[in-house]
Amino acid sequence: MLGSSRFTTLDPQVTGALKMPDQRAGPVRSLVNRLVIAFGALAVTTLIVYFGRDGYLDNNGAGPISLLDALYYATVSLSTTGYGDIVPVSPTARGINILVVTPLRVLFLIVLVGTTVELLTERSRQSFRIQRWRSRVREHTVVVGYGTKGRAAVETMLGDGVDPEKIVVVDTDRARLDVASGLGLVTVSGNATRSQVLRIAGVHQATTLIVALDRDDTAVLVTLTARELTETAAIVAAVRESENVHLLRQSGANSVIVSDETAGRLLGVATRSPAVVEVVEDLLTPDAGFAISQRGVEPNEVGGSPRHLPDIVLGVVRGDVLHRVDAPAVDSLERGDQLLYVRRASPVEDD
Repeated sequence: MLGSSRFTTLDPQVTGALKMPDQRAGPVRSLVNRLVIAFGALAVTTLIVYFGRDGYLDNNGAGPISLLDALYYATVSLSTTGYGDIVPVSPTARGINILVVTPLRVLFLIVLVGTTVELLTERSRQSFRIQRWRSRVREHTVVVGYGTKGRAAVETMLGDGVDPEKIVVVDTDRARLDVASGLGLVTVSGNATRSQVLRIAGVHQATTLIVALDRDDTAVLVTLTARELTETAAIVAAVRESENVHLLRQSGANSVIVSDETAGRLLGVATRSPAVVEVVEDLLTPDAGFAISQRGVEPNEVGGSPRHLPDIVLGVVRGDVLHRVDAPAVDSLERGDQLLYVRRASPVEDD
């Protein structure tokens, strides 16, 4: 069962679709670093043997030890092949072999063996992290679609201080998922219209599902599938056409945003009042200027009017209904009310 605190094995479909964020260096960079260390150890050993060549003997009688001979000896020595044709014979050469060459040999082997072991254990390590995450994940947000809308939604949540591991991105595009993983997000590769994919993302234990897809019909199907899996999660969906809003709501979406019409309205407003668009953009950006936020009514505010508070209140949520600030129904605040207000997102520096 997803979310259980004990696991013995993981379904291959889970380990294949779910990916935990990895902040380590990429595989190419890691391999290059290991090769640099290995060749560095080889070069140091070669120079040690070459500069101490008077203490080495070539059993083949080829004369003094050359740089190529030193490189050959370093190679067979560090790789523990040890043909025995070139050997240290003087006490100094043997002492250097014990104190310097042997540690370099161990380092060389650690680099080579470590690379192999890491490749072999990567799948087990990833499985363990997935298992641990699945046992602890609760009240997270699932974002279906990591295109322009999905990325903007994630950036807004991160700007509000949401823990990256509390956000799960579902998409079929591997490149998009790699970008999300680079931000520290948990990713699931798969088609969100399939219930199995949404189960892997833990949608039935999520608090919010954001449907940010480019096609309205797919958004409707994802919403239907998700609502079958959870009755408690709030589903927020974006559609391109206003005529499809009722389909999303009938499918179980709590909030529906018409992306194309909203952008069109802003374009129209910009032709007459461009400053209004700047203010709207400012309010929608959580990490700069001002932002719209939501908070509960304080005990000392109960009974008062939302229009008389120090905060600029835009609306009051009572139960599941949003009231405008000037609505008679919310002229007197009650316990449990939620205020939609304008807050300062960042301090303004003095000129």
